[in-house]
Amino acid sequence: MDLWTKRVVGIIVQVALLLSSSYGTTGEEVCDSALVSNLPPSSFRSSSQLSSSHAPGFAKLNRRDGAGGWSPLTSDRYQWLEVDLGERTKITAVATQGRYGSSDWLTSYLLMFSDTGHNWKQYRQEDSIGSFPGNSNADSVVQYKLQQPTIARFLRLIPLEWNPSGRIGLRLETYGCPYTSDVVSLDDSSSSSLVYRLSTGPRRTSRDVVTLKFKTLRNSGTLLHAEGEGGLGLSLELERGKLQLLLRQGRTSSSEPRRLASLGSLLDDQHWHHLAVERHGSHLNLTVDKHTEWVQIPAEFSHWDIEQLSVGALQSSQKPVISKMNFHGCLENLLYNDLNLIQLVKHKDHRATVKGNVTFSCAEPVSVAVTFPGPQSFLQLPLPTATASSSSGGLTVGFQFRTWNKAGLLLTFALPQEGGVVWLYLSEARLRLQIHKAGRALLELSAGSTLNDGQWHSVELNSRRGRLSIAVDKEEGGSAQASPSFPVTIESHLYFGGCPTEDDRQECRNPFNVFQGCMRLLTVDNQNVDLIMVQQKQLGVYSNLQIDMCGIIDRCSPSRCEHGGLCSQSWTVFHCNCSDSGYSGATCHSSVYEQSCEAYKHNGNTSGHFYIDVDGSGPIKPQLVYCNMTEENTWMVIQHNNTELTRVRPSSGLNPHSVHFDYLTEEEQLLAVISQSEHCEQELSYHCRKSRLLNTPEGSPFSWWLGGPGPGRVQTYWGGSQPGSQQCACGLQGDCVDPQHYCNCDADRMEWAEDSGLLTHKESLPVRSLVLGDIQRPGSEAAYRVGPLRCHGDKNFWNAAFFDKETSYLHFPTFHGELSADISFLFKTTASSGVFLENLGIKDFIRIELSSSTQVLFSFDVGNGPLEVRVESSAPLNDNRWHRVQAERNIKEASLRLDELPAATQEAPADGHFHLQLNSQLFIGGTASRQKGFRGCIRSLQLNGVTLDLEERASITPGVRPGCPGHCSSYGSFCQNQGRCVERDAGFQCDCSLSAYTGVFCHTEVSAGFKSETSVSYTFKEPYELSRNSSALPSSIYSDMTLRGENVSLSFRTNQSPAVLFYVSSYYREYLALLINKHDKLEVRYKLDSSRDAEVLRSRVRSLANGQLHTVTIRRQSESVSVQIDQNAREDFNLTSDGEFNAIKSLVLGKVHGSDDLDPDLVRLGSLGFTGCLSVVHFNSISPLKAALLHPDTSPVFITGPLVQSNCGSSTSANPYAAENTHHLSDQSGSVSSGQPLVNAMRTDSALIGGVIAVVIFVIVTGLAITARFLYRRKETYRNQEVKGVKQDDSPDFPFNNQADSQNASGENPKEYFI
Repeated sequence: MDLWTKRVVGIIVQVALLLSSSYGTTGEEVCDSALVSNLPPSSFRSSSQLSSSHAPGFAKLNRRDGAGGWSPLTSDRYQWLEVDLGERTKITAVATQGRYGSSDWLTSYLLMFSDTGHNWKQYRQEDSIGSFPGNSNADSVVQYKLQQPTIARFLRLIPLEWNPSGRIGLRLETYGCPYTSDVVSLDDSSSSSLVYRLSTGPRRTSRDVVTLKFKTLRNSGTLLHAEGEGGLGLSLELERGKLQLLLRQGRTSSSEPRRLASLGSLLDDQHWHHLAVERHGSHLNLTVDKHTEWVQIPAEFSHWDIEQLSVGALQSSQKPVISKMNFHGCLENLLYNDLNLIQLVKHKDHRATVKGNVTFSCAEPVSVAVTFPGPQSFLQLPLPTATASSSSGGLTVGFQFRTWNKAGLLLTFALPQEGGVVWLYLSEARLRLQIHKAGRALLELSAGSTLNDGQWHSVELNSRRGRLSIAVDKEEGGSAQASPSFPVTIESHLYFGGCPTEDDRQECRNPFNVFQGCMRLLTVDNQNVDLIMVQQKQLGVYSNLQIDMCGIIDRCSPSRCEHGGLCSQSWTVFHCNCSDSGYSGATCHSSVYEQSCEAYKHNGNTSGHFYIDVDGSGPIKPQLVYCNMTEENTWMVIQHNNTELTRVRPSSGLNPHSVHFDYLTEEEQLLAVISQSEHCEQELSYHCRKSRLLNTPEGSPFSWWLGGPGPGRVQTYWGGSQPGSQQCACGLQGDCVDPQHYCNCDADRMEWAEDSGLLTHKESLPVRSLVLGDIQRPGSEAAYRVGPLRCHGDKNFWNAAFFDKETSYLHFPTFHGELSADISFLFKTTASSGVFLENLGIKDFIRIELSSSTQVLFSFDVGNGPLEVRVESSAPLNDNRWHRVQAERNIKEASLRLDELPAATQEAPADGHFHLQLNSQLFIGGTASRQKGFRGCIRSLQLNGVTLDLEERASITPGVRPGCPGHCSSYGSFCQNQGRCVERDAGFQCDCSLSAYTGVFCHTEVSAGFKSETSVSYTFKEPYELSRNSSALPSSIYSDMTLRGENVSLSFRTNQSPAVLFYVSSYYREYLALLINKHDKLEVRYKLDSSRDAEVLRSRVRSLANGQLHTVTIRRQSESVSVQIDQNAREDFNLTSDGEFNAIKSLVLGKVHGSDDLDPDLVRLGSLGFTGCLSVVHFNSISPLKAALLHPDTSPVFITGPLVQSNCGSSTSANPYAAENTHHLSDQSGSVSSGQPLVNAMRTDSALIGGVIAVVIFVIVTGLAITARFLYRRKETYRNQEVKGVKQDDSPDFPFNNQADSQNASGENPKEYFI
């Protein structure tokens, strides 16, 4: 390369570097020029100065002029330094420095900005933080880059704190760049507006963008109106300080607009607000300042072209449309699709016209407001001299105020009469006036309502000629008046907002709350109060006021309440009402419901309807599903609009028969359930006669179904087969009625046939619609059934990892929970401490740890310093049992919950930082320093409703193992009534084989209704050895069946006496009998010696044959017998026999058939049988009634007569045939515990109605059953509606009855009704 070429390349590089230094990395121009250093001294103002050498003009960064900076005369919080930049400028950063060579510097300060030198606006970080960090010495420079650059001409800095060993001292600099804009001012008095007409001709654009800035003092007015063909248009209007998006249809003024969205608040504060409207077809993004809302607009807007755009008034291209109010204020940089409309007007472009009084500058009225931030805020004003009040004995006081508080003192003054005082105050958001003297109220007035809405309200107090009146909003908001018998005038001073804390004369007394809000336009006897003079301390006295600004903040716009929670606020805080939302917490963030049926089961719940929130705190709403917990797997059942077997009649048309299924849950809920479950299935069946189904795998199918997300995809396989096979289950198994076809129905026979099976391919579920094609031919008949969607297994609930070393951990991407974060997981350990979770930022962090064997600690820092929340447990947490941790942090508070202990909370600072800014990896089970790691198991870890896949990450991480066995130590207590907990890879199961109960937790009673002829006989051992070896001694044959004690328990319900409940016989003519005698008392008869009479043990408990449920427990140990009935005292007896019950033979429930072994009296009683209910019969380890009802084919039982299973043994039902109890959803979602069943979405007060309906339904079903001559009718415990049968009339030879869906096909308490 020659020298000339090298020079050219060097020049190009230098130019490129120069250009790159002028622009940021994003291509935007760098905006960081010094703005203050070259300003003249006249651009600086201050509240005061210590001397001429401490003047504000010397407050320039790194200068040593004068005394080296600015210092005020006194150092207090009422001092300020103001800089005039000469024109509106874009400000991006501020830097401060102490006064040179001194001990004077600021440690914190406030920043104010203004366009006019009045109506200041405080700059806030994160919309909350008001103060900025200052200096730590006089020489170092502290620069703060504004998170959001601001546009202003004037800057004011207000010291908050300074070096306690010095005084206020300051040098400063601001950084930014020039700002250019086009401004127009509209005056509503002349109906001024700007109209832009688009060129005619076809455009057909689906995208429009309008951006502008506006400022106004009026809270209402039309800002923008876009109109298209036929008068169809969209309007943006201010209403009560909020921006409304309105849809207008037609050009008639009578047509009411429809509101599509509402955004923003307090937009009448005379500050600039940014507005952007971006339309994409029928979608619209509406942005006000930093907040954007996505709006769905009607479909006709997808091909809508704007013909005219009017600004400031509602102008129509055809005829004028009357609007409530035109816009009055200023607009800046009005752009339509990047076209500057203000420039068009300036250049008199024919497309843009103006109407009324329009000027190209922003004429701003000066309105000085004062803010009362509380709690020591007050303003004291003297009585005006030479006013009408002094001469006429009258008084007039007026002002405007705005606040969020319902209560607070607005004005008070003392009356000339000794001890009299007037209070004008807010109470329950109403204006009230009270005159008090000598400890009693002489007069009370009230006016107005809901005056705490944040709007400006005018108040006028008038006392003239013996009449006293108060008016709100010039009487529009209400007024009240009275005629007191004494003059109402001012003694000496007026006090606004509150009283001085030290008032020796007690001239001002305030029994009410102090006022927190803004006031303006103060007048006394029609003379304006100059608040600037007050600020300069030339008029009145004040404390803790912010003059020439209104510092009101709308903490509910945008609302921080999630999931539809209702936001309300006071001056300092907001509150979220989470009632009926299904969520809880300070911001309605955390769901009160579990995420799956599996989780409800492991809270100890049983089958029923439950609300499921599949994504926890995520956006998907809770849904009501049925949880079937009767099987080994826990099934979630989601119904649709037709789960019945439905008949299809032949149709003469050529179109196929199509049916659509609507599910009772929303789309996103449905897909989330399928994705989260380990297995899903749906029954699909087709009953046919001369109606083909799929034809052949090579041909076009006659019928098909659509399944999967959205409307679904076409599926040409049938239940029980594989996707894409175009076969039915019989084709896969090779047992179709015609081997040449792959479906039974494709044989096309005149006999009824069926193709049915389960669809289990999750990607094809749920079934959305069904299309049946071969039903047009004569003689074709068919019926179909699509069952409910059933899913089991929660992939998230059992997702676990085991950490076997303190140095082991899992890492995941950075956790993003800037404004709200919830973390939940389960852990079990034997270690006494360890970190569960940690994520770090530059300064911020979040951490949850086991700090001791009895304490869990949740700590974090969002910039206000570390905050800790602790929960202490009375029991050790390192007991190798599962413990649940739920932590939540939002902008209001942090909370921590451990198991079922009360939650611990810590409030966040009201005006502190609230963005959690993290940037490192998320560590689970350890820390970045590899210290204080956790040893044990962590399971079901969810962050903001999203489950982290611990098992997947653990499978590739040394020192961490996927999964975590051993659940019975935690959940074994759920297995009741001698049920045994059995470990499973994912969870546990209760083995009820040794229990007289059944059900998922061995908690469901096994009961039966007995008739007089019913007998259940359970044989202990057959006498087969007697026939093989007649010489064998009986004792050798039956030695293993000899008992020295029994444990007998059962429940019964009957009106019969006498009656035998229970009888056990022996091959030695010994027996045990339990009976109710003719006196309705219980008798236990033991005959343990065949040569002696039976011993009768009689209980003292009376009235056992009263139809109520009674429970009996009998325990014998050798000669000692104890009997307990219900909750009565235990009764003890002693036998005289040897205490051995030899060679037991059989156990009989109900009718005891005659035998030579029985006593004559017992024969007589046994022949009567038993009429009533027996439940949970237990004899040692034998449950004979359970064996007879549930396992009759595999148990040594013999049944004669009718035996009807029912829930008659339920202690919660007095009616032995009543339906199973229905649980109800609590009215207050926040009070619902995750450990309680939420069954059937009906209010508690609906229980009685539901009971009446259940009885009516039962009577109807019984009548139908008798008519149909059914002998038995099975009904499930959770049946919530009657099966309607085949929808169309069945033909006589239609062989298929309607089958109950899978929800109704199995239950924990199947109940049979014997007719």
